[in-house]
Amino acid sequence: MRWLLALVLVSLLSAGCSSAPAPADPSVTRMTVQVLGTMPHDPAAFTQGFEIAGDSLWEGTGLVGQSQLRETDPTTGAVRRAIDLPPEQFGEGITVTPTAIWQLTWRDGVVYRRDPATLAVTATFPNDREGWGICHTATDLVTSDGSSTLVFRDPATFAPRRTVDTGVRMLNELECTPTTIWANVWQTDEIVGVDPASGRVTTVVDAAALRPASTRGDADAVLNGIAAIPGTDGASGATGDGAQFLLTGKRWPVTYRVRWAAPS
Repeated sequence: MRWLLALVLVSLLSAGCSSAPAPADPSVTRMTVQVLGTMPHDPAAFTQGFEIAGDSLWEGTGLVGQSQLRETDPTTGAVRRAIDLPPEQFGEGITVTPTAIWQLTWRDGVVYRRDPATLAVTATFPNDREGWGICHTATDLVTSDGSSTLVFRDPATFAPRRTVDTGVRMLNELECTPTTIWANVWQTDEIVGVDPASGRVTTVVDAAALRPASTRGDADAVLNGIAAIPGTDGASGATGDGAQFLLTGKRWPVTYRVRWAAPS
């Protein structure tokens, strides 16, 4: 009977949390993407974290034996420097604060804080959840673990401060802007915009048009990389015509420069 109980529990959890808000929900703004430009992306990179800081585009990659932190050129995608994780670890999301680079691991229970100048590890912290995505606000680190929950954490100790439940499962790579937390929804072509105060999903972006044809036979090669571009409204939290982002995916050969647009 244990398998039957497990099935019932999974069904109940699934009923309470979906992979995206209901299409008919009038409180959610539906958007698509307008492509403004492209640049090459390493097709071997299993992208887990993506963020612009200063004049660099930072990327965290995953897979056991292949996980890295990379500093790349935000206009060409060329790798400037990279550092490997221990070969037994599976790298996940990254975020760059004014004083540190934070890097998650998936199920290894380890979080790294690095020196942005040298990339050397300056501290390690335990994580009692799976590590998926991470971004930062002015006051907190924000992490996802594949559930519908976002955890707001102390930026000095990584200790949890509060949580919000978005009602959307499989939240993955994150990008924090002043008014919105943007999250990839794993195994979908959607990005959701989350109100950081309440956890309510305010926006759903359909990015299915970006999926490269060369990846359509690869079930793991999903959309997973959101970087707000400084100097556009995207970096200040707006979602109007000026908001611009770089988007890519796991093992994608291209990175797109986009802005959100109303569905045609």
